Amino acid sequence: MRPQERKSFSKRPKSEFDDRLLEIRRVTRVMAGGKRFSFRATVVVGDRNGRIGVGVAKGLDVMAAVTKGRRQAEKKLIMIPRKENRTIPYEVEAKYGAARIRVKPASKNHGLIAGGPARVIFELAGMKDITAKVLGRTKNRLSNAMAALEALKMIKIPHGKKEEPKPIVVPEIKE
Repeated sequence: MRPQERKSFSKRPKSEFDDRLLEIRRVTRVMAGGKRFSFRATVVVGDRNGRIGVGVAKGLDVMAAVTKGRRQAEKKLIMIPRKENRTIPYEVEAKYGAARIRVKPASKNHGLIAGGPARVIFELAGMKDITAKVLGRTKNRLSNAMAALEALKMIKIPHGKKEEPKPIVVPEIKE
């Protein structure tokens, strides 16, 4: 083949989301005749502008699991309301399984103070000033990540007073 005829597989469209691999686990299934191994990947995607998603998928090899996990995360995106594009409006606490997390807003230039999976989620969501503490009894990274996501889902921004519709003024026609 001449160089002009070669297909290039590296020219895939660049995604608008950043992704971070949170965890890879080897999963075993016992079947008749032996064990079957597969991999479970937990992937977090975010656009650093308030949208975040967590995906979990299994595949026969690591690459397949990561690709499927990324696709799942992009399907499950949620929008996080942010205050001044840097923090959350108020303190929230959430629980997911055995994991518990408390998330507090922070003053300007305070920084992102969180550990483990919560830190990854807040970074990819675009939070710059926030404090979080994982309180649960588990070290499971998936449970802690889901608890952080549940905490962010609980944030609601109250809408301002609804404006009454202005009456339509029809000019009078003088004859």
